This record gives sequence, C-alpha cells and structure tokens, in this order.
Amino acid sequence: MLKSFKCRKLDGEKVEETTCQVVEEVPLSIFINGRHFATAMISPEMRSEFVTGHLFAERIVSGRGEIESLEIEGNVARAIVSNPMRAIVPRRPIVSGCGGIASFLSESKLPEIKSDLVIGKEQAQEAMKAISQSEVHIATGGVHSVGLFDDLEAVCIIEDIGRHNALDKAIGHALAEGVDFSRTFVACTGRISSDMALKCSVAGIPIIVSRGATTSLAISIAERTHLCIIAFLRGKRLSVYTNPERFRIG
Repeated sequence: MLKSFKCRKLDGEKVEETTCQVVEEVPLSIFINGRHFATAMISPEMRSEFVTGHLFAERIVSGRGEIESLEIEGNVARAIVSNPMRAIVPRRPIVSGCGGIASFLSESKLPEIKSDLVIGKEQAQEAMKAISQSEVHIATGGVHSVGLFDDLEAVCIIEDIGRHNALDKAIGHALAEGVDFSRTFVACTGRISSDMALKCSVAGIPIIVSRGATTSLAISIAERTHLCIIAFLRGKRLSVYTNPERFRIG
C-alpha cells in the first residue's frame, strides 16, 4: 500500500533530500458479463471486497449470491452477474467522488432503511478513535479510514485513498461474512457526501458518523431513507443532522 519516492523537503531556509512514503493508487477496470462497467482508482488491497461491495452499493446486485463468478487478474476484474441489464440501463449521475467513480440516484427508488438501532455518544467517540489510529495515514496523510461497527466491536476497519472506496470494501467484507447491516453503523474520516449516504442507505446501514462535514444532498437522501447523519465528531462535540432518534444523547 506504500511506495517510497525521493523528495526534497523545505523547512524555512533548510533544504533536505530525503525519501518519503506515498500511498499507492492503482486503476481497477470492472467488466460485468464482458462489458466494461467502470474503472476505479483505488488502493490495491481488498479488490474482491471492493468489487462486491461496489456492485451491491450501486444496486447492480441485490446480494452476494447474484455474483456468479468474480475473477481479478492484475488491474482487471471480471464479474458474471445474474442480472447484467442493471449495469447498462442509463442512469443520471448525481454525486462527486475522489476516486474516479460516479454514483447514481433514481429519485423514485430510494431505499428505506429498516432498523431500530440506537447508539450513544461514547459508542460514536470510540468508533472514531478506532478508525483514527491508522499507521498508513500517519506515514502518508494520504488515506481515508472507514469502520463498520456493530453493538459490540468493529466488524472491519478499512483504509483506501477514497472514502467511498473504503466503504465499498467494508460493505463487500460484511456481505461475505453475512453481517446484518441493520445492526451496524459506519464511522469515517472524510466528508459525508451524497455517495456515502446513498451507499449506506442501499446497504441498510442506519447511522453514519464522521469527524468531517456533510453536504446538503447527503442530508436530503438521509431524510428520505431514514439514515442518521452525525458529523463534526471531534472530542466532545458533534452535530446530528438527520433522524436524531437513532442517537442517544444521555
């Protein structure tokens, strides 16, 4: 996940020739039933989980069982799915991402999250602490962390150059483990944008927490899908933007 590069560091008048650790970024072209679907720029680990989670979050498949086969060779992933027409129906792009993939929204078909999960402030704080201890981020400053948590512990904590890529990988991992998404929540280091809100909503994850900001479209999606957005979690401070009944203050 890391590569070393020569660099010249300046600190005031001091110049130093040194070697720096840089996070690795690679392309992954996804083909569905022989047709090119997308090319993502991702961190190279957990490619299978990424493809699985991405196809699920983009509603190309409704479960892991609809992926009949998945082969990854080099920077190419080839999936055979039971309903390939979902991948070629024209859809309207709505969101921005930092990893090269656009998500799409069918306004008339937004999912509805069905969950009675409620978390407290300490749970949110502990989750944020857990995802903030990334050695790769400390070394490079170049990755986002996303954690999927249940009532007791972290299901997984994933790092990637893109927060949405990391969420796809977390979803893919959870699908393979048979995790009940309705009993989980997400913590992330980056902005809660519309693509993050939509991916959580499609998976049925009821709560997303971030130390960063959120966006107006993410809030709009969350209000309509019953997703709870908690942003700006820093120390004792946080802001609950949607569905506050999912967050226990006391």
